[in-house]
Amino acid sequence: MAQTNFDLKGYLPLIASGKVRELYEIDANSLLFVATDRISAYDVIMSNGVPQKGAILTSISKFWFSYLTSQIPSLRTHLLSTPIPSGIPGDVAAQIAPRSMVVRKLKVFPIEAIVRGYITGSAWSSYQKTGEVNGKNLPQGLQESDQFPEPLYTPSTKAELYAKRIEDLAIQIYQVARDYAKTKGIIIADTKFEFGLDEETDEVVLIDEVLTPDSSRFWPAASYVVGKGQDSFDKQFLRDWLTKEGLKGKDGVSMPEDVVQRTSEKYQEAFKMLTGKSLEEALRTS
Repeated sequence: MAQTNFDLKGYLPLIASGKVRELYEIDANSLLFVATDRISAYDVIMSNGVPQKGAILTSISKFWFSYLTSQIPSLRTHLLSTPIPSGIPGDVAAQIAPRSMVVRKLKVFPIEAIVRGYITGSAWSSYQKTGEVNGKNLPQGLQESDQFPEPLYTPSTKAELYAKRIEDLAIQIYQVARDYAKTKGIIIADTKFEFGLDEETDEVVLIDEVLTPDSSRFWPAASYVVGKGQDSFDKQFLRDWLTKEGLKGKDGVSMPEDVVQRTSEKYQEAFKMLTGKSLEEALRTS
């Protein structure tokens, strides 16, 4: 059964609730991220969720945090190895543990650091109209889903401070992840990162979820063909169903069971390809 809501307010103060995650304060230096099974499309949250989605997103993020820091020794992340706070009862802690991360509290940069490796989505639409993406001129003759000569950094807003450090780090992380994923049969077409600042050390720190099917476009390499849209491991199946049924952008939509099942299968397939483990195996050994 999908778990779309958690109430830890009796144990920890809730400081933010997003489309997927609940964010609780542990103390002055740390936070608890809890990923629910909620799913959104076209900026609207569905009435029902996708079972185990929160655990999948959390497990993928933890995998990437570990891999990326092994490949980029200078990289700092917000993830802490601290267990679930002891003040939360055992049954509740056991329920949220697979979908939770204890993280450092940092000053968050108000920017989505978007890196694009392939031309698709809004970038493809912009290129068709203007020959540009995010104000950057691109070579003529690109086809849909073409790989860019170099990764393209297209932030959601312009950061006043630390902009060059954020851009360089985002591109480096993308390249490392792209190269790894390709060996596992996955193309990371684009992704978005978020960063925070450790004000004591002046370090830019990778935060939030990272390189999940919610924050990235994952394509199966085996079926990749330039010149058309690609199959994907993300929410595209849900988006296609909403569009077909005339429900795009509408509130209060409940997904039928087959859409829930297909979406869950896509997320789990991506996880297994990236990590070599099923979700159940990963949770048993975590």
